Amino acid sequence: MAEAERVIGTPDVDDEGAAPAGPVRGKRKIVVLFSVALLAYLLDLGSKMLVVAELEHHEPIRVVGDLLRFEAVRNAGAAFGIGEAYTFFFTFVAVAVIVVIARLARKLYSGPWAFALGLLLGGALGNLTDRIFREPGLFKGAVVDFIAPANFAVFNLADSAIVCGGFLIVILSFRGLDPDGTVHRD
Repeated sequence: MAEAERVIGTPDVDDEGAAPAGPVRGKRKIVVLFSVALLAYLLDLGSKMLVVAELEHHEPIRVVGDLLRFEAVRNAGAAFGIGEAYTFFFTFVAVAVIVVIARLARKLYSGPWAFALGLLLGGALGNLTDRIFREPGLFKGAVVDFIAPANFAVFNLADSAIVCGGFLIVILSFRGLDPDGTVHRD
């Protein structure tokens, strides 16, 4: 069974670059978490405001020939428009993700986890904002999507933040790094 080693913050290293065996205290990474979340949220919100003001009800803009275009699309469902009748469910999932991240923040001592969770939080807040404030109404709003690669679903910056944050979490988990800074080594 793998033995856990507690490495919190940026540990001192020995001459060979190895972390010491004992616990190293560091600062919680809440500022990183919320800074990344705020940046992801503001970029998403700003891009959607621009798309609604300048692109909605207009022809798509070709960015890279037929490979990528910007096209305003309202999506009440999830990726690929799946589950359009379950907008309330997606709203509930976004709220649940936000609550879990907020609770996890109390035990967060890992910078990489703070960054990944910040992306996830910012993306969830971005799409939740659409679900609450956009038509057709409270908790039923359609998300504004606009990044349209050829032969793929149309998405937005919040979706990108969620996918990137989730991907980083998978990598961190496979590498044995926990949100509290514990490193599991075989």
